Parts: sequence; structure tokens; C-alpha cells
Amino acid sequence: MASPVAVTEVQPQTRARPAGPQAALSPGEIRAIVYGLMTAMLLAALDQTIVATAMPTIGLDFGDAANLPWIVTAYLLASTAVTPLYGKLSDIHGRRIMLLIAIATFVVGSLACALAPTMVALALARGLQGVGGGGLIALAQTILADIMSPKERARYQVVIAGVFVTASVAGPLLGGFFAQHLHWSLIFWINLPIGCLAFALTNANLKRLPRHERRHRLDYPGAALMVAGSVTLLLALSWGGVRYPWDSAPVLALLAGAAVLGGGFAARLATAPEPLIPTEVLRDRVVYSATLAACFAMGTFIGLTIYVPIFLEGVIGLSASESGVALVPLMIGTVTGATLSGRSMLHFRHYKRVPLAMMCVSLACCATIAWQGRALPFWLMEVLFALLSMGIGTILPLSTISIQNAVETHQLGIATAAMNFFRSLGGALIVAAFGTIVLGGAAGGAGGGAHDVESLIRGADPAQLALTFRYVFLAACLGLLGAFTFLALMEERPLRERTSPKMAAETPEAST
Repeated sequence: MASPVAVTEVQPQTRARPAGPQAALSPGEIRAIVYGLMTAMLLAALDQTIVATAMPTIGLDFGDAANLPWIVTAYLLASTAVTPLYGKLSDIHGRRIMLLIAIATFVVGSLACALAPTMVALALARGLQGVGGGGLIALAQTILADIMSPKERARYQVVIAGVFVTASVAGPLLGGFFAQHLHWSLIFWINLPIGCLAFALTNANLKRLPRHERRHRLDYPGAALMVAGSVTLLLALSWGGVRYPWDSAPVLALLAGAAVLGGGFAARLATAPEPLIPTEVLRDRVVYSATLAACFAMGTFIGLTIYVPIFLEGVIGLSASESGVALVPLMIGTVTGATLSGRSMLHFRHYKRVPLAMMCVSLACCATIAWQGRALPFWLMEVLFALLSMGIGTILPLSTISIQNAVETHQLGIATAAMNFFRSLGGALIVAAFGTIVLGGAAGGAGGGAHDVESLIRGADPAQLALTFRYVFLAACLGLLGAFTFLALMEERPLRERTSPKMAAETPEAST
């Protein structure tokens, strides 16, 4: 049962206004805010794709390939761990100041990355960059919820999806071009003008953003347990099967530590006067169902984007550049699905029907790839990849909008951030499961004892690798089935046409 402090509402210190934020913000001002938020989201989205293609060059330049994975791991650990903190702090201190802090931290971290003299310094700078990146996407989603009703936000899903497809296509191309023809540090220098633009676009416009003046306290013990537990778990998932075998002492110790810290965090949520994530939010049927659906959907999608290129190269026989091009339908499909889902939420009262139908199509496509594999004509496989990802794309905007539609206005920040946090953790678990299948199957074919994917697939028999990926796609089917199940269980509450009446008495965020 939630503690009285957590659920008791302190009356806002307000100045009356006749309507919600739509009465104060003109359509032009809303568009200006959206452009600023999309620029901020582009920072985080581009970082996830631009670094990978430059990593070999960075390793050669520093002569330290052994610590190269820390470039990715340090960012992942930091960004995931701080995401809920940004959500809670934005509920306490306001969205504008927290978003500006996130942008500034990301830019400073990017500058430190570009100037890093050693691999260790680069890894530390990537951690600082991750501290900023952890707030960019969650805060942007929360601010959109502040200025638009759930139905209005559905209109902008194509814009949001467009940011990620732009990053998915442009990131690898820019990263490879900079590393090969100019200098790898440009993958970090490019963040400075984009970050300054995002800061300029959001700083002035967000002063008119509505505030929710409620007395909140940050649960420091709960925050410490959450950060320590998530970092420990992600470290175990990053090292397991790659740097160390899953049954090795370091990985088992990390998993045990994550379990203990996670249990402590759960106990703190149940007993703290005002927990980091309100228990009434976690117990809400829409929140936990939509979060779990997004976990399975996003985890399956990330796993496919990581391991499908290995399938295309090792089983189909494509080159690295050809496999990159062949992956485009998988990326484009998610944008199409997100757009379709957003539009359906505008026009249909039963807005779950389109995503549920598309998830059935995704399951059928994934099962067909698992069954036929390399026997499929290449053009048909590309079509199946596109349809598979379309179903996944329909869940992503639906889960975000449904959660924001279900919670109180003063809980928007932490609810949105918590969804992103748990989605990241769930995605990491599913990706680790995919990696275990690939590593185990490839090792069986190669007969080696190495623990990284690339060294295993070089010596793997294509027929053995094809059999391994049959199990990978079957695992993807299970992930899609999990997403379908939790989406079906999610309560379908009517979307608010206008923002909540609770937002009618809010002050501008100019005081932040």
C-alpha cells in the first residue's frame, strides 16, 4: 500500500489561468518547442549510431583495443542509471532547467571525448556524456506531454520517429566517413553545434512551459540503490559471454550483487516516505503493462539490429557495406509502424487494435524467417524484415502516450523516465539472451573458446550459423509474443482530448 506521504497532494502555489498550456502557447510556439526537443533528441539518437563505425579506428589510434568496449559500456551504464533521476528532478525543479543541464552536460562530455588523450580518458568522458544523454529523450517526451494532450501528441509521432531513422541512417555513414577520411574525433565535435542549437532553441521557449508546483523530496537512499543496482546489472550483461564466460566468478558476482541491490531498491520503494518511483504509478495497470510491452518490443528490435548484420554476412554472404544497406528496411519499418500507430490513435477509440494486428503480422514474418532462413529469396527477406519491424514500431509511441495518459500531471516526469529506464534494462536482458544464443551456436560450429562474436563467426560453418540463427529468430518470436501479450492486457483508457484540469492552475517555468 502506498505511503500517505507519497499519495497526499500538496496544493500547488498557483496563479489562475483559464485553460491549460494550449491557452498560453500559440501553435507557432509549440512548433518551436517541438523543433528544439527534436534537436535535443537527435543528440542522443545520433550518439547511439555514429560511434560504432569509428571504434576500430579509435582502437588503432590509441593502440588499446582491449579497452575499446568501454567506449560503449561507459555511456550505457551512465545514461541508463541517471534516467529516473532526471524524471524525478524535473518533477521537483522543472523540465526546462533539467533539460538544459542534460544538454550542457552532454556537450561538455562530447568536448572531453574529442580532446581525450588516452582510451581511459575517452571512457571517462563517455561516462560524463552518458550522464547528460540519460535525460535527453525522457525529458523531451515529458515536455511534449506538458504542452499537448495525448491525442495531440499522436500527431507528432512521425516527427519523433523521423529523428531516430535519421540517426539510424546518417550515424553509421558519418561515423565511417569521419574515421576513414578525416579524424574520429569529429564524431564528438559534431555534437557541439547540434548541442548549442538545441540549447538555444529550448532555452527561451521553455520559459513559458507550465510548472507543477508540488513539494517533492528526492529519496537519496533509493536513488543510490537504483543507480548501483542498474550499473551492476548492466555491467554483468555487458561482460557476460563477451569478456568473461557467463559462469565465471566476476559475472556471477555481479549478478548476485545486482540481485541484492535490486531487492534493496524494491524494499525502499515499499517503505520510503516518498519513494523515487511512486508505488501508485508502478501498480497502475496501464503503466506496468505498457512498460513491459515496450521492454519486449524494444529489446527484440535492438537485438535484431545488432545480430541481423551477422546473419546477413555469415549466412547470406553479404559484405559489411551490403549488410548495412540491407538493414535499412528494418529501420524504416519502425518509423512506418510508429506513424501508423500514432495516426490510428487519432481516429480510433479502440487504438490498440492496429498495433495488435500488426504484431500478429510481425510474429508471422519472424516465424517465416526462422523456418526458411537462407532459403528465402533475398527480396522477400527484406520485405519480411520491414513488416516485422512495423509491428514493433506500432508499440513504441502507443506505450509512451498510454502511460502519460494514465498518470497525474505532477508524475509525468518520473513515469516517463521510469518507462525509459525499465525499457533499457529489459532491452539489455533480451540482447544478452540473443548474444548467448549466437555465441553458443557459433562456438559449437567453430570449436573455439573465444568469447566475442566476430572471432567466432569467422571460423563458424555457414550451415551451423544458419541453424544458430534459427534459434535467434525463434527467440525473437518469443520477445514479440511477450510484447503482444502485455499490450493485449493493457487497459485501453480513453485518450484525453485536452490536457488535465489539474494543469489549469500552473505558473510558467520562467522562474526556473
